[in-house]
Amino acid sequence: MPGEEPLVGRFAGRHVLAEFEGIEPSLLDDAELLKKTLAEAVTEAGATVCEVVSHSFAPQGVTVLALLAESHASVHTYPEIGSVFVDVFTCGDRADPERAVALLAKMLGAGTVRMSTVERGEN
Repeated sequence: MPGEEPLVGRFAGRHVLAEFEGIEPSLLDDAELLKKTLAEAVTEAGATVCEVVSHSFAPQGVTVLALLAESHASVHTYPEIGSVFVDVFTCGDRADPERAVALLAKMLGAGTVRMSTVERGEN
């Protein structure tokens, strides 16, 4: 209708929370590898990566955050036990956060994967 603002997007998304176990500990302390791997997984799942940043902790552990056009993805590692927390939230229908998590688990060689999805907004 004349004078109406165009609809940009729907207020809806899927938020995937996951835990991986059984990963080679050295992989979980390599910030550059984790940044590259997270970016590859979310891109292959249809997301648009705007920026990827990381922080390494002493004596070990890394947090990686990918800022996505669709929202965000993060990884928090625990090399001492070969485990990682993963969080992928995407708005809209273009990106598939469950696929991003599954790809990341495969790329890291996770032995065990637990994943849950929360529908957010107006689904």
